[in-house]
Amino acid sequence: MTADTMHSEYHQDTAFQPRANRLGLWFFIMSECFLFGAFLSARYFTTGTFRPEELNQKLALAITIVLLASSISAYLAEASMAHNERKRFALWTTVTIGMAGIFLIGVAIELYEATLHYPPGTPYGSAYFMLIGLHAFHVITGMVGLFIVLFLGMRGRFGSDNYWGVEGVVKYWHFVDLAWVLIYPTLYLF
Repeated sequence: MTADTMHSEYHQDTAFQPRANRLGLWFFIMSECFLFGAFLSARYFTTGTFRPEELNQKLALAITIVLLASSISAYLAEASMAHNERKRFALWTTVTIGMAGIFLIGVAIELYEATLHYPPGTPYGSAYFMLIGLHAFHVITGMVGLFIVLFLGMRGRFGSDNYWGVEGVVKYWHFVDLAWVLIYPTLYLF
């Protein structure tokens, strides 16, 4: 078999690629669920349902609302690219990135306050910093992904016939938001 024959056989089965991409993404998200599950269970194992009175409930609720709203803007960005509306795609992707930035600023404020009231050396502080740090890292990687698809999308890399990159990043972003939906009550409500 020559290299040309192998190359043409590879390109004949292009319908398989999007399915493989989606399957790979779902396996990745499932593995991330186990990671977050381990961190969430460690919080309950080490501290039960204890939560300090000094938690900034108003700030936590505000950044939760911002993060959940970012899922809506991410969806609108994906839908815009699916319809070849590049300006709307750029707008909604930029809005999503901006909301992620606001969320991270809120997290930075929370982390500063946490060092004063429940530092990492305490049982609750350790669980708090682990969960917040793990999630903040995922928000940052999601932002990087959003920046990449914004850049590539504005250069014409995606369109209504091929927007898997945008779809994959947005699905990851929804996962990051869903993880926060579990972390928020774990740290602030229970």
